[in-house]
Amino acid sequence: MKKPLRDEGPPLTDRVNDYDEAHFASYLRLLDADAEGADWREAVRIIFGVDPDAEPDRAKRIHDTHLARARWMAKEGYRHLLEGRAQ
Repeated sequence: MKKPLRDEGPPLTDRVNDYDEAHFASYLRLLDADAEGADWREAVRIIFGVDPDAEPDRAKRIHDTHLARARWMAKEGYRHLLEGRAQ
């Protein structure tokens, strides 16, 4: 079952939120695709099931906002996950 996808992008909170946790695997896949130099259109089609040919603006917005959040998770957000489990 696909997780609900926010067209406007992930909620931008200071801490990891429920949406981040639900999309954690997608964030990892986006980071991998980006590191491999994959075309963003292919990534958004495979990871989110959004057709960039049919909805180019929506697809680009979803890709870019989720990739930015994935980068935040990799640099800062993961710390919040560790803190929560250490308590």
